[in-house]
Amino acid sequence: MCGRYAQARNQHELQLAFDFPEADPEGPPAPGGGTRAWPPLEELAPHYNIAPGARVYAVVGTPPAHAGGTARGPQALSTLRWGLVPSWAKDAAVGYKMINARAETVAEKPAFRAAFARRRCLLPADAYYEWQLLPGNGRGAAEPGTSPATDPDHKRRKAGAKKRPFSIGYRDGAPLALAGLFERWRDPGLPDEDPAAWLWTCTVITTAAAGGLADLHERMPVVVPRAAWDTWLDPASGPADLLHVLDATPVADLEIRQVGPDVNSVRNNGPHLLEPAADDPDPQAATLF
Repeated sequence: MCGRYAQARNQHELQLAFDFPEADPEGPPAPGGGTRAWPPLEELAPHYNIAPGARVYAVVGTPPAHAGGTARGPQALSTLRWGLVPSWAKDAAVGYKMINARAETVAEKPAFRAAFARRRCLLPADAYYEWQLLPGNGRGAAEPGTSPATDPDHKRRKAGAKKRPFSIGYRDGAPLALAGLFERWRDPGLPDEDPAAWLWTCTVITTAAAGGLADLHERMPVVVPRAAWDTWLDPASGPADLLHVLDATPVADLEIRQVGPDVNSVRNNGPHLLEPAADDPDPQAATLF
């Protein structure tokens, strides 16, 4: 799964890292209609412990209405709320149940298939966090975390274990580009002219963990390699190309670092959360959300 990550780069740093045009004061290129037509861009502070429900930066491509043009790949930065709310949802709270979409089913699931076809994004991250499960006494062999979707014993195992946190990022410090989807939801309680009537949300796509990442958790976020950014963001890309991207995470380029227990609480924030842990730290019970 992907339930927590860090992102400290500002808008200019992200513009350079993802090589999209300098921000237009009038907003990203999109059809008219303000936040009703395309997600807004807000200034966000560095955050080293991003949790579901937070507003996050997303790199977007050409809007679907402009798909016939020549521009492909990263085009602009937007701000989305983490936790996808489908356009047909009755309540925005459903987003807290949709922080992740499974790569194996994303093209067919009603909550995600429209966004997968037309509204894909890259979610920049300095690193994401994952937790290993340890016996309740903190001693003995660690086990990878599991997903409630695949492990019937998930709740019991999680409740009876302590957690050891790790960060995962590129060795060279480049930003991860997590594969994401975004969606627009209309709040029926607000008038059309109210900018807050249109809520833009996102989800992180996950897949089966590979390599050493499988020792931490059975799932991992899909990390889109630079060579595939254009394909992922192009609204004209077909299913075969998109499924290829979902299977292209550059696992060999990722570095796993054990970090300290402060990251266990969403109340903690700051660059120290990414610092390597002291040798054999005492694991603490985690409060993931």
